[in-house]
Amino acid sequence: MQSFAFDMRGIDIRYPHFAMENLNLALPQGQVMGLVGVNGAGKSTTIRMLMGLVKPAAGQIEVLGYQMPAQQVQAKYEIGFASDDMRLYKSQTLQWHMDFVHSIYPQFDQAYAKDLLKRFELIGEQKIKGLSHGQRVKASLLLVLARRPKLLILDEPTTGLDPVARDEVISELAEVLRDDARSVLFSSHNTHDIEKLSDQIAFLDRGKLLALQDKETYLDSWSRFRCQLPPGRQADITGAVSIRQQGQLAEIITDQNNHDFPQRLVQAGFTVLEQHRMSLEEIFVANVKRSR
Repeated sequence: MQSFAFDMRGIDIRYPHFAMENLNLALPQGQVMGLVGVNGAGKSTTIRMLMGLVKPAAGQIEVLGYQMPAQQVQAKYEIGFASDDMRLYKSQTLQWHMDFVHSIYPQFDQAYAKDLLKRFELIGEQKIKGLSHGQRVKASLLLVLARRPKLLILDEPTTGLDPVARDEVISELAEVLRDDARSVLFSSHNTHDIEKLSDQIAFLDRGKLLALQDKETYLDSWSRFRCQLPPGRQADITGAVSIRQQGQLAEIITDQNNHDFPQRLVQAGFTVLEQHRMSLEEIFVANVKRSR
């Protein structure tokens, strides 16, 4: 029987300008889930419910075997959380922060923390005010990871980083997660980060779950075709998510990319000129446009 790091069932929650209805979302233990959506899609609301900060109007939430929000205190000892707006004490050193977190969480692994210091190229004796933004992000991640939480929740942790620093942080985080398999929910609107880290993809838009699938299967199911049409023919094919036609040329996007779909294009009289695998960002845009 499969066990889950968290399981959300039949979730309903309403705000004046936002509603989430009958959301079902579960993360198998040991998996990394990328939670993708534009601002206002419901990512932060989902995280707040998982952390026990918000109680839904209906539905059940279980995190690491604890019922939320009733058992949030017990659950939070085993949950690690990091976001882009976390702040450290600028006048204190990173080592001071490590000792402080250790005083609250006895399971804080000092040896692992020292290993992360080397991996992240940080100096424990350096004060926070002397760190770059990228180094502060790494420091926050170190403090969370060294607690060895059973569930790691990352909420837009790389927001505000320049492309080089972001790639550096994500690459090092990916390496850490490979070495120490754990359950992770990674929330971001940056699809490049999601694509690099995640085993599963969950798409949210306006409180609705548009897709939930393992990453490789999901990416393989989408494709972009460039076709030539017979004279006077309008592009129309079952299974197309979007069609853009200009004269006798058409760009067709599908989420049913299998051996049958190209054959159906040919049978419909189209000449397939090109077929391209789509990035997660391109899929994200196409999926959101389809839902609106």
